Amino acid sequence: MLYIFSGLPGTGKSTLSSALARELQATYLRVDVVEQAMRAAGTWVDGPAGYMVCYAIASQNLRLGLDVIADTVNPIHVTRQSWRNVAESLETPFVEIEVVCSDDHEHRHRIETRNADIPGLVLPTWEKVKNRQYDVWDRDHIIIDTAHQTVAESLKLLCVQLDRERRKLLE
Repeated sequence: MLYIFSGLPGTGKSTLSSALARELQATYLRVDVVEQAMRAAGTWVDGPAGYMVCYAIASQNLRLGLDVIADTVNPIHVTRQSWRNVAESLETPFVEIEVVCSDDHEHRHRIETRNADIPGLVLPTWEKVKNRQYDVWDRDHIIIDTAHQTVAESLKLLCVQLDRERRKLLE
């Protein structure tokens, strides 16, 4: 299965998606890691290059029969459709998960107090996060609001919703 995570920086997306990857022992793809490695190698990163690398790695791992967790902001319809295309081209089930932080004060606090966990990665400011293009979703998906929950609580809620989605796929 392909687990497609989306959400603005600072919502808890990477924390939650990596926790799920550990739980499922799934392949974990984080576009920030790919893009920072590309920068370190002297490669131009603006545009879709990091996403395209992630799509290719996800495809290969899905072909091997592994679950894949994709951790990207995934802000626009085109990127969301591209992730769906990866799964559909392999006739692999997928689920889309949007991670949000509905409390702007909490979200801003997270942005302004966090430290980069990827060497050399420059984290966005609150202004950049708030002004980033982020298209409204046009289809059903799982939404996890991390504003007033621990990681464990968010993961538990996500697992309950994923179980529902898996049951739907089996029907």
